[in-house]
Amino acid sequence: MGWNDQTEWWRHATVYQVYVRSFADGNGDGIGDLPGITARLPYLRDLGVDALWITPFYTSPQKDHGYDVADYCDVDPLFGRLSDADDLIATAHDLGLRLIVDLVPNHTSDAHPWFRAALAAGPGSPERARYLFRPGRGADGAEPPNNWESVFGGPAWTRVEDPSPGSGRPAEWYLHLFDSTQPDLDWRNPEVGDMFEDVLTFWLDRGVDGFRVDVAHGLFKEESLRDQVVADEPAQAAGDSSMVERRMRDEPMWDQPEVHEVYRRWRRILDKYDGQRMDVAEAWTQTPESMARFVRPDEMNQSFNFAWLLAPWSAQEFAAVITGTFDALRPVGATPTWVLSNHDVVRHVTRYGGGAQGLARAKAATMTMLALPGSSYLYQGEELGLEQAEVEPEFRQDPSWFRTGEPGRDGCRVPLPWGGDRPPFAFGSGDGHPWIPQPPDWEAITVEAQAGDPDSTLSFYRKALSARRGFATSAGDEVEMLDLGADVLAFRRGPVTAVLNCGTEPVALPEGEVLLASGPVDGTLPADTAVWLG
Repeated sequence: MGWNDQTEWWRHATVYQVYVRSFADGNGDGIGDLPGITARLPYLRDLGVDALWITPFYTSPQKDHGYDVADYCDVDPLFGRLSDADDLIATAHDLGLRLIVDLVPNHTSDAHPWFRAALAAGPGSPERARYLFRPGRGADGAEPPNNWESVFGGPAWTRVEDPSPGSGRPAEWYLHLFDSTQPDLDWRNPEVGDMFEDVLTFWLDRGVDGFRVDVAHGLFKEESLRDQVVADEPAQAAGDSSMVERRMRDEPMWDQPEVHEVYRRWRRILDKYDGQRMDVAEAWTQTPESMARFVRPDEMNQSFNFAWLLAPWSAQEFAAVITGTFDALRPVGATPTWVLSNHDVVRHVTRYGGGAQGLARAKAATMTMLALPGSSYLYQGEELGLEQAEVEPEFRQDPSWFRTGEPGRDGCRVPLPWGGDRPPFAFGSGDGHPWIPQPPDWEAITVEAQAGDPDSTLSFYRKALSARRGFATSAGDEVEMLDLGADVLAFRRGPVTAVLNCGTEPVALPEGEVLLASGPVDGTLPADTAVWLG
């Protein structure tokens, strides 16, 4: 791969994602906050991660839990104060942890001063030119400007009236690829790029180590805003890693070539700072090759590799993702990333079947991921073996639930259980339910319950991360794929051989000393189990 001569910390880091609302509640109001995170940083240090990425904590009406930003340079009172952000950064650094913050450049909140000014100013104004306002189609402009759909369901356009009654001008519509409270910015307006340069500088000056860039592939749309060509094709099933259908999809709202100049500009800013500052793209692109374009040498440092997350439980599918990722990244010299869960997808214990089998597979997949070159991203709670929780309709808060009636993402966002024998499981100092109620039967899987059990999922993660530190930077960046049968994924990386049995029967182990296993091994490797050999 050609990056082993580099020293950047993020190239081989393990990064832990903190969903702010659900990690730790410092003031007892049932909602996680920045002081809560700061108080629990020793836990992350002891877990063995190198960095944490925290979801948006900026001033926001919280229509999409912080991904609707009203002020990018302040902390929402729900989560604390600006001084709490400074304390979090400083404490993380004191403990040897890096801190990555979430940046949301595709859209603002409808409560952002820019959008409020745009509504007040009316059609044709400079204020509206910061967003994508367009006249409607049909009689009196009563139809949306095009046929685009929101990611959260329903039309991607909302109509607003002209603020000057009697002007005779037709009403305009504004684009929102997500919720109607999240109007998309027009990145062809230079004011937008200038504003985000100021935002980057603000947080870099305060000491953050990097940015996770939300919807990194969505900033630019085709300038004509033409209709999307919707083909008659089967929908991609959840967990389907096949890119055949996606490769043919017409997407004038995503992955436009102009977006790359934004990240070249950002790279120049990041490189001015000491301390190896970085950014990582959340870019749901259609192919590994298009993902690799985001991490060319003068653009972003990393991009999430969602093909690994999307792959079903299959040795051949996992192998295809590994080889496809390396083939795509080799020409640009970029580091791969590996991720199995985040705040937008069903937890992988549940995706892999749930219960004992789902947990066994989740641990085995995690071990395999941690053995690969590059960086690994973990999502809070997976080290406890959490499954997707059932959330009753009256407690659901995901905007996609309100737009589509589908359960949405709340089930992977339930607050963490830290200790005790009943909710809120020491999530906060109070006794009330957190913002999403926790399952009442989590007593056996709290941090407190698992910390002293050498056979717990938490202990397994600690062992795996500790062992990974021993070879993450020294084992090299080359992977030799091994053929041990159709149901077995195996590869050699330097002195370490990783073997994953995705089949239903035990298989023989290659020669070598067992460094770590995700379950019991005795001469053979059971189904749904992984092992590292040295």
